[in-house]
Amino acid sequence: MDQEGKMRNHLRENLSFTEAKIVVESDDKDGKSLYMSGICIQGGIRNANQRVYPVNEIGKAVKTLNDQIQNGYSVLGEVDHPDDLKINLDRVSHMIVNMWMDGPNGYGKLKILPTPMGQLIRTMLESGVKLGVSSRGSGNVKDDGSGEVSDFEIITVDMVAQPSAPGAYPTPIYEHLMSSRGGYSALRIAQEVKGDPKAQKYLKESLLSIINKLQ
Repeated sequence: MDQEGKMRNHLRENLSFTEAKIVVESDDKDGKSLYMSGICIQGGIRNANQRVYPVNEIGKAVKTLNDQIQNGYSVLGEVDHPDDLKINLDRVSHMIVNMWMDGPNGYGKLKILPTPMGQLIRTMLESGVKLGVSSRGSGNVKDDGSGEVSDFEIITVDMVAQPSAPGAYPTPIYEHLMSSRGGYSALRIAQEVKGDPKAQKYLKESLLSIINKLQ
């Protein structure tokens, strides 16, 4: 609830790989650190959920979150977006290392972590899978039909599957993996082989095989 006792809305906004202008990059020669950068939240336009985030609201929310990051707070993100604002540690795939404004939009840089879900994301990105982003936050939405959001707060930015058609989000890729033969085993093994390069190579080949069967 806000200071006036109103129940705040849980707000999620999805952007595809193209809409978010995602750039995948590594910052060192051996490629150990992998990042995704791009638009995390759009301001000043009516989005697919018929909500409008004023640019000043986006700016304040981005500054607040980035101040937390610069002060040492770890802002973690997940694969797919849960129904609430809680961070589920078993689904964490990345952390936000920086957020900034560029024009009306809030941008972010996400570092892929060596967690089971992070390793899954890394394999997908290195295989050319185009993932989108989903901002997760809270705020108040005017009920006058304008859809204008106020008192906006960004909790995190999650990674989601690419929409297959405008307005339609498919089942996240990792859920396909969970239902595929060997998918759960591959993710379970990922946690066990973090320190074994040979085993990691074998795991990567297994995940690629599963992904190819989904295409």
